[in-house]
Parts: sequence; C-alpha cells; structure tokens
Amino acid sequence: MKLLSLLFATSLLATPVLANKVFVSNEKSNTITVIESDSWEVIDEFHGGNRPRGITMSPDGKLLYVCASDDDLVRVFDAETYKEVYTLPSGPDPELAVLHPSGNPLFLSNEDDNLVTVVDTETRTVLAEIPVGVEPEGMAISPDTKWVINTSETTNMAHFIDTEDLAIKHNILVDQRPRYAIFTQDGSKLFVSSEIGGTISVIDPNAEGGPVLTTKIGFEVPNVQPEWLQPVGLRVTSDNKWLFVALGPANRIAVIDVETNEVVKYILVGQRVWQLDFTPDEKYLLTTNGNSNDITVIDVDAQKALKSIQVGQQPWGVVVSPN
Repeated sequence: MKLLSLLFATSLLATPVLANKVFVSNEKSNTITVIESDSWEVIDEFHGGNRPRGITMSPDGKLLYVCASDDDLVRVFDAETYKEVYTLPSGPDPELAVLHPSGNPLFLSNEDDNLVTVVDTETRTVLAEIPVGVEPEGMAISPDTKWVINTSETTNMAHFIDTEDLAIKHNILVDQRPRYAIFTQDGSKLFVSSEIGGTISVIDPNAEGGPVLTTKIGFEVPNVQPEWLQPVGLRVTSDNKWLFVALGPANRIAVIDVETNEVVKYILVGQRVWQLDFTPDEKYLLTTNGNSNDITVIDVDAQKALKSIQVGQQPWGVVVSPN
C-alpha cells in the first residue's frame, strides 16, 4: 500500500503542466494567431473579423472576445474550437474592451462615436452608451470594480466612470494622445500612457476629494529620437513591483519601478511594439510588434527578451488564457 501511494504521488508530480494558449489579433490580416506557451509554437490561425484589435477572455477562459473594429461588433469565439459562437453589439468602431471580473458586463471604447458602450454578455444587449471625450481608446477597471477608466485620445483625459450608475464622476487631464490605462493590483495607482506626449501619468485614484495626478514619467534612450518614444500598452506585475511599458516605434519595453516611478531598464523587442500580456504565472511577458509581424517573449524575472515568434500581419492585441 505504501508503495502504491508513493507511485501515485510520484505520478502526480510527473504530470505535465498544461500549456496556456496565447491569442494574438492581427489587424491587417484579419486573423487571430494561436500560440502554445510551452513550446512557443504557432498551433492555429483563424478569421477574427474585419480589423480585429482589442482582445480579451472570459474569467473561465472559455470565451474569446474580439473587437472587430470594421464590423462594428464584438465577435465571440470558443477558445478551444475557435468557432464563432455569437456576436455582441458594440457601437461603431470598437477598439479596446475591459470585462468585469465577474464576466459581465463588457465595457467598450467606440473611437468614431465618442462613446463607451456597456454590453450585457448574457443577454447580448446594450445596457448603456456613455458620452466621453473625443476618440476614446483605453479601458481599465479598478480592482474593487468601483471605477471604469476610459482615455480619450484627442481630449487628452482619463475619465472615471462609476460602475454603479455609469456616470462620469471625475476627469483627469493627461498628456497628448492617451492610449492605455491600468491599475496596480492593490488599486493604489493608476497609470495612463500618452503616446504623443511621451509620458506615463501616475494618478492617485484614492486621494481625498477625488483622483489626482501625482507625477509623470518620461523616457530617454541613447540613439533613439525622443519623438519615437511613444508609450502605449501597459502591464503591472501582481506584486505591484514592476510596470512594463510598450514604447511603440522605439521598439523597446521600458521597465519601471512602481514604488519609485523610475525607469530601470529598456528591453529591445520587435518593431512598433504595441500591446502586452503576462502568462498567468507572470513568468513571461508577451509583446505584439506591429511592423515586424511578430511577438516577443520576455523573461519577467530576468527582464530579458528570449525569442520572437512570427504571427499575422500587424499584430495588435494579445491575451493569454487563464489557468
């Protein structure tokens, strides 16, 4: 009996960990590339609608939500079979989306119509259309789910939308062309990237009297022209230690110490790096590189690029399936 128990325990230890799937939206080829995270091999590619950009997954990893910008809707795919199961109304030109941690609702930015659309993922109906600034893009939700953040590229603001009544309660002015927003996991900081301004705005969302801008982070890379330093996609480690910033045509990822707001390193990646996502264990960070048509795999602990993987034309968004 002891021997059998030992053999059983040994077999459990030897059981391989299931790989996560990496889904990449290719804006120009209208496809979704699927990569396996253990072998880093492309295992499939399927049609993602016309001009797929923002991409996210249901909390259980069963459904893939793709903002098909030129179709004016969200296409929903089975994450195992890659078959389209239904669509969601989105308003015109959906660009980025954030899903409530419960899986419902979905918040979308409508770039051409200056709206944030709120969609019930179960009834597949529009719950609300919230007027925001000009050219809305970035979407984020606070860890306590109290706030949804939208960034408007032309108005240069981060809008704080109350998730209870779906009304804007605060507007924070940031630098030119804000692209993306993300909270630290403890909710103590909100980061907003400004592509043309070349900065990250650091906002205290919990300040007395309402959110306040506390500082801005700039970038400087030897032999890289300042106008190429265009921060876009953002990711923060769950221990609130590191912020990773995609710097667009600078072809680099900036690594920022969250506590000090100081840039500690730049990682060279592919051309026109755009969006980012971690594997669930945060061992790897994946970047989409739009002009070199590939993604870069970064070792998070070593803060080092490991390899590149060819995908479709102009990769835009990336999401990794949960465990």
